Amino acid sequence: MQVETKISINGKDYEGEVEARTLLVHFIRDVGGLTGAKVGCDTSQCGACTVHVDGVAVKSCTMLAVQADGTSVTTIEGLADDGDLHPLQEAFWAKHGLQCGFCTPGMIMAAAKLLEANPSPSEEEVRHGLEGNFCRCTGYQNIVRAVTEAADAQKEGAE
Repeated sequence: MQVETKISINGKDYEGEVEARTLLVHFIRDVGGLTGAKVGCDTSQCGACTVHVDGVAVKSCTMLAVQADGTSVTTIEGLADDGDLHPLQEAFWAKHGLQCGFCTPGMIMAAAKLLEANPSPSEEEVRHGLEGNFCRCTGYQNIVRAVTEAADAQKEGAE
């Protein structure tokens, strides 16, 4: 069964007929042509597919595209502002939180929501906030450092 679906992704409207069982991550990648959200596990375990749907962090491998019909989705590609990297993107680069890069988009999207809710998280709060996002390359130290550096940079930018 094909269903007409329209989703705003990073401020641009995308629409198409999709099978009712099409996952949001596949809509983003196939219809939107955006490859930042990764298909890592298809079971919501790894978090590599994390995006923001109407401002809520969502694992897009467990949400159907038809459920997102009419919503506004932000992907990792949508965090940059007119070519300027988001503070989290800058910090992941500066603090070597990237490793192989596969988990990075999901980590950054989850961290963005964490910093929105808690602009000054402790290391423990960062680790808790990133639960459900797995990196298979590292011990998370550089990822945690990147998030805390981004928090500091955002505080400095607000002053």
